[in-house]
Amino acid sequence: MLPAFSMSTASSMRRSKAFNLANLLTYGRLAAVPAVVGLLFWPEDHWSRWAALGIFALAGITDYLDGYVARTYAQQSALGRMLDPIADKLLVAACLLMLVADKTILGWSLWAAIVILCREILVSGLREFLAELKVGVPVSRVAKWKTTAQIVAVGFLIAGPAGETVLPGTVLIGTILLWVSAILTIYTGWDYLKTGIHHMMDEG
Repeated sequence: MLPAFSMSTASSMRRSKAFNLANLLTYGRLAAVPAVVGLLFWPEDHWSRWAALGIFALAGITDYLDGYVARTYAQQSALGRMLDPIADKLLVAACLLMLVADKTILGWSLWAAIVILCREILVSGLREFLAELKVGVPVSRVAKWKTTAQIVAVGFLIAGPAGETVLPGTVLIGTILLWVSAILTIYTGWDYLKTGIHHMMDEG
């Protein structure tokens, strides 16, 4: 009977970790992706843009809250560590694609969006490679600034024409911040690349 009881207890603990508050906040950020994308299918409708911005802003707040809750209330889990960066990347990438499609991002600023998307793919691959070697790369302060700059930039660009009616220059501010985040993206991506190259040379 003891093994059965132990298995039942372990299963209950796994379920409780999967549905703790920190992970629920991360799930909410994942759910925000299709919601924001769906609203951005009507880019000319100012109400759709404001609604998309509201959901995006709430998702950005949960990015801070889930980490705070996990640390403060000891709710850190392997599932949370895996999903947290995925949720961030999906939200930013999906929004960038929609903003390019509706021509809020255009011209030379397309390169900033391309740099951000390519970096995320590169870093995801490097993380997978380094994880196999059991090498961890801690998140730097600059990487946190990069994430903040991306969230704020995309927020201004989601507001777009609707934001211009309240704050003239909204799109320009978003575009400048997008380039700032692209530069920070290159810098932080190089850190990951150096670490990956170092361990690849050691393996070779």
